[in-house]
Amino acid sequence: MLRLQDVTKTYRDGPGLVTALDSVDLAIDDGAFVAVMGPSGSGKTTLALIAAAVETPTAGDVHLDDIDLAHAGSGARAKLRRRDIGIVFQRDELDPLLSAEENVALPLRLDGQSERTARLAAGAALARCGVDAFAARLPAQLSGGQRQRVAIARAIVGARRLIVADEPTASVDTATARAIVDLLAGLAHDGVSVLMTTHDSRLAGFADDVVFLRDGARVRTQEVHR
Repeated sequence: MLRLQDVTKTYRDGPGLVTALDSVDLAIDDGAFVAVMGPSGSGKTTLALIAAAVETPTAGDVHLDDIDLAHAGSGARAKLRRRDIGIVFQRDELDPLLSAEENVALPLRLDGQSERTARLAAGAALARCGVDAFAARLPAQLSGGQRQRVAIARAIVGARRLIVADEPTASVDTATARAIVDLLAGLAHDGVSVLMTTHDSRLAGFADDVVFLRDGARVRTQEVHR
């Protein structure tokens, strides 16, 4: 379970401070899929980065099960991102010199797993994302949708407890976007907690709940009925 309580994030902007998040509460149970919506500048990406242990809040508590993300050091947070938290960015962020399989296996290799173990896990993740046929290709040899699926495979490889996807469909066509969000929903169905930011209300409809942000504050939550 991911839990954010009274989370505030401020940035210094010259002599003043900018409040990106203002006392936000959010809880995502195991197997829950939560979408976060809001206009540009509402704090969606900041929320995603804090949930993914990339950034820490200025104030407030962030826990993944019993792990205190808000006060963990940079090394501990990096370890969590290799083992427990998968991140999908707006752009695929793949290493252009590595094959799709090597990109997906990279977090496991950095965590000390053997090449064979990492490659087997990478192959399974690529297959789940429907791009195992492109395992040997470099990112430049893939379409935008294929690259994003490889990025998702990298995020889910191994035993992840939480997937954070920040606008994962921003650079793909409508059909691919729906397939990507359906894949995220499938991960939640298997027990993984999923947090996705999006500007598209149709894609947010795949989630269990939709949280709306405005000016860094949570303004309402909408339960999705199917």
